[in-house]
Amino acid sequence: MNGFYYVYMLKSLSTPERYYVGMTENLEKRLKYHNAGKCPHTSKFRPWQIETAIAFCSKDKAVTFEKYLKSHSGRAFAKKHF
Repeated sequence: MNGFYYVYMLKSLSTPERYYVGMTENLEKRLKYHNAGKCPHTSKFRPWQIETAIAFCSKDKAVTFEKYLKSHSGRAFAKKHF
């Protein structure tokens, strides 16, 4: 059996109104990557903390949910529920 695929939401500690949504198979490694400044989309707003993470067995479902959270209605959903 393969591992899980995580859809995660990061919150900036330096700019608390900033959030970032992504997907990974390794949450710890990915958070370190963002906090090391290796991702151009998140480097300006370091450090980050994981606000929410949801595990999926299916990569397809994880990709679909990540895309949804990045959409207008998905951002509204996340703001209300996370």
